[in-house]
Amino acid sequence: MGESGVRARVSEVRPLQFASALIVCLAAPAWFVLHLIWLGIALAAAGLLLAWLSVRRGTPRESQHEHHMAEGKRPPSLLRDLSLIVVGLAIVRLIPLAAHLDNWSMVKFTLALGGAVIVPYLISRYIYRDRATGFPWRAGGKWGRLHWSWLLAVLVLGWLILPSYFIGSGVYQNWPEVTSPDLIARLFVGVGAVGIWDELFFICTVFALLLRHFPVWLANALQAVVFVSFLWELGYRAWGPLLTIPFALVQGYIFLRTRSLGYVVTVHLLFDAVVFAVLVHAHNPDLFNIFPLLP
Repeated sequence: MGESGVRARVSEVRPLQFASALIVCLAAPAWFVLHLIWLGIALAAAGLLLAWLSVRRGTPRESQHEHHMAEGKRPPSLLRDLSLIVVGLAIVRLIPLAAHLDNWSMVKFTLALGGAVIVPYLISRYIYRDRATGFPWRAGGKWGRLHWSWLLAVLVLGWLILPSYFIGSGVYQNWPEVTSPDLIARLFVGVGAVGIWDELFFICTVFALLLRHFPVWLANALQAVVFVSFLWELGYRAWGPLLTIPFALVQGYIFLRTRSLGYVVTVHLLFDAVVFAVLVHAHNPDLFNIFPLLP
């Protein structure tokens, strides 16, 4: 994936490699759901150790090895790729993820989330020199009727479902109360910025790295574990995983099909536009009073 394309070529699952990737990805719920820093560190270290052992015990699958040798490339290193995921997660964990809209909180979010994308990219490009991550904005070409239909469907589904989730469950209170134009504007910027970052990190980084070693279904499931864990701490709690798990899986699948970061970002921003409207309405019932299925 990355600058070499987004098509997965791995069809088999090696138990030790799978175990190492799963354990590394489980560091995300340890850090962002359970808030057990020591457990996340232990899981990350154990996963990287297993990845190292998987290299010591055997060579890459012959077909995968031959494919990369034919292209004049080394087979991808699971240890290196998992280390990039750990680095990104660790950078995010440096800050609390509770939503705040003051200047310093927004600066911390910008530095931490930006670093979680940029640092693994720079390590991959300039230290590992394998360009394992990348950001193909429009690699898939023009959008067709199906693309535009899905964008409309996302808006409609969000309009119908999200008010019941945020207001019915009370999770809207996990976001700051926005009662002034300044705070509403800050919420709009924050929701959109985090939505873009989600695709840069969970899809273009975590999913891309896992696809180099695992079948699509497995790489997508593993990235969803990381994706949903982050969203949980951000505020998508109660029965939120019933929404965020399918969303994470669909975004991974769409990215693989379209090969377009621009498209998955557009999907996410449309969804987040509805999230923003619901959050504002929850705190200001006279604003964005456009939802027919309010609880």
